[in-house]
Amino acid sequence: MSIENRDFDIIVWGASGFTGRLVAEYLFQKYNSRDLKWAIAGRDKSKLTSIRNSYLDSNIPILIADSFDYVSLNKITNRTKVVCSTVGPYSKYGTLIVKSCIESGTDYCDLAGESQWIRKMIDLYHNKARSNKVKIVNSCGFDSIPSDMGVYFIHKNILKKDLQISMRVAGAKGGYSGGTYASINNIITEASKNKEIRKDLINPYGLNPEGEKNGPDKRDLGSVIFDNRIKKWIAPFLMAGINSRIVRRSNALSNYAYGRNFRYNEAVMTGNGVIGRMRGVLLSIPLIFIAAKPGSVFKSIFNFLSPKPGQGPNKKERESGYFNIRFYVFDQSVTSIFKVTGDKDPGYGSTSKMLAESAVCLAKDSLNNSYGILTPSIAMGDEILKRLELNAGLRFSIIK
Repeated sequence: MSIENRDFDIIVWGASGFTGRLVAEYLFQKYNSRDLKWAIAGRDKSKLTSIRNSYLDSNIPILIADSFDYVSLNKITNRTKVVCSTVGPYSKYGTLIVKSCIESGTDYCDLAGESQWIRKMIDLYHNKARSNKVKIVNSCGFDSIPSDMGVYFIHKNILKKDLQISMRVAGAKGGYSGGTYASINNIITEASKNKEIRKDLINPYGLNPEGEKNGPDKRDLGSVIFDNRIKKWIAPFLMAGINSRIVRRSNALSNYAYGRNFRYNEAVMTGNGVIGRMRGVLLSIPLIFIAAKPGSVFKSIFNFLSPKPGQGPNKKERESGYFNIRFYVFDQSVTSIFKVTGDKDPGYGSTSKMLAESAVCLAKDSLNNSYGILTPSIAMGDEILKRLELNAGLRFSIIK
């Protein structure tokens, strides 16, 4: 069956999970009356039926497959133009669906923040995806669309190479789900067992093409410091480890459109004076527990207190959330400030909209001829930028 004659534009893979249900609910509310053919899929028919009965309607098809059954995966990937995957941790459940999409000539997007798994996908499948003209697009949620598309937007407006950009989270309100915490735990566990994974996780250019894993940037911020350029205290940002590497991969895949001396870093901006410093310290305390050695007392305590897979912030919490990110751009002595904001909880309210719009963009828009294991800006460029502002509640703007 040719790609244009397939049964569906999009299949939401993992729709019975917390984020998968939000993506399906968004597509149903936003696109169900429009010319979009889509279905939900997973391995548990009863859970999918419950999601359909509670949030969708009986017109939405249900498909059944298993993450570890390649034959069953092929049966669904051959029926759609795009697979939109929310099944994490991706290093446990994501590899075969990516392989199946590439073999089926089916585009794919996900929420992967697991850089060690994305590295594995690059090594295994980038060349095959290119030859099959397939777009495999990782990190289409809060990690890493605001960062990746933010830098893309900056370079559309400042047509210069080798800028130095400091991304600072100025404000955010939202919760996290059990699935996200499970993914973080999985990264830490894999890194503790594998020296090569640890090496790539530490390397700022760990997602760059082979032979290009180097550049002027250093390791991510690991402590609370005073940023002399913006005159604020800053603290480590949990998502910097994936976001910054996605941005640098975008630069490499664009033949260094940002320049070979382009520099980029991320942190949380915590304020001025003693209060700003103390706020930074307090924000950093959970990171100690998250990064604790698997099996340690610290880790056991945090595991007990954290949400379990399938759990996450309620609708009121998602609706009242937001994020406000600033990009300080340095070009010699001139400083520009750009801003990216979102109107919902960053991890779920906004993330579900970003991922859903990425899937629609891949299925419906006229895109460039970039193929392989890609980043959002490389795969979708101006088209996803338009959709994010028009539909997903994001705003990209210039402060000065």
